[in-house]
Amino acid sequence: MAGMGIFYLAIVILFIVAYWKIWSKAGFSGAWSLLMLIPLVNIIAFLYLAFAEWPVHRQLANPDDFR
Repeated sequence: MAGMGIFYLAIVILFIVAYWKIWSKAGFSGAWSLLMLIPLVNIIAFLYLAFAEWPVHRQLANPDDFR
């Protein structure tokens, strides 16, 4: 039973780290990845990530804009 708990915790940490990297590469704060732990909110956060304009795209469109 303890082995399954450790395995589950490892999977959760793996997904948090992966989502943190995805949100960061899109130009958002990596802390948004914590929303993926909340049922139903994770669906809304995922859809926002899919359809929102990413800050990194704005930065690539205006390379002279140093924020």
